[in-house]
Amino acid sequence: MGYGITVEVSGPRACFTRPELKAERVSYDVITPSAARGILEAVYWKPAIKWVIDGIEVLNEIKTATFRRNEVEDKVSYRNAKSVAEGKDELLYLSASEKRQQRQTLYLEDVCYRIHAHFEMTAKAGETDTPEKHYNIALRRLRKGQCFNQPYFGCREFAVDEIRLCEDEERAPSFYQGNTVDLGYMLYDIDFEHGMEPCFFRAVMVDGFIDVARSRGEVVR
Repeated sequence: MGYGITVEVSGPRACFTRPELKAERVSYDVITPSAARGILEAVYWKPAIKWVIDGIEVLNEIKTATFRRNEVEDKVSYRNAKSVAEGKDELLYLSASEKRQQRQTLYLEDVCYRIHAHFEMTAKAGETDTPEKHYNIALRRLRKGQCFNQPYFGCREFAVDEIRLCEDEERAPSFYQGNTVDLGYMLYDIDFEHGMEPCFFRAVMVDGFIDVARSRGEVVR
C-alpha cells in the first residue's frame, strides 16, 4: 500500500458511458474507478507511479437529464494522414454535412464525489523516485489547484469545476447516508497489458460509499 489521499471533485455535468450501449451515450449512475483515476492523473502523473482507486463516495443525489446534438460519425483516416505526411496526394478532411448524425446523451447533473486513492511505485521508478517525493508533489499540486491537463467527468466537454484535497476538516455526509444501493456491474478499468480487455466489478453503495478496494478481488473480465 502506497501513500493515500482523499480528494473531492464536483461539476455541473458528467457522462460515464456504458460500453454495452454504442448507438446512444448512456451514463453509469456514478463515476467509474477508471474515470476517477483519470482525474488524479490529470493532476499529477509520472511513469514512476500508478494511481489506484480504493473507494468512491457519492455525495449528491443521482440526477439525470438528456440532450440531443449533431455529431460527426467518422474520423479522419490514420492511413490518409500518414500518406499526406509522407508527401502523397490524399484527401485529409471530413464533410460534416455528409457524415452528420444525431445522437442522444443521457448524462448526470450536479455531481460531487469524494475519491479515496493511493499510488504505488512502478518498475519505471528511478533511484531518485521515492514515495515521499511523489506524495509531497501530489499534495502540493492539489493544494494549489494545479493540473497537467484539464480533468473531466467522462466526456471532455464535461470539465471538473472544482477539485479539492480533503485533509482534517469535517466532511459533509452523503445524500445516501443510511441506504444501501446495488448499482449492478460497472466498468472497473481497461487492462492495457492484455489486449485492452475490459474489467467489470459489482458496485454496491453503502451509506454513499463504494468500496472499490474490497471489490478489486472480484473483478470480472
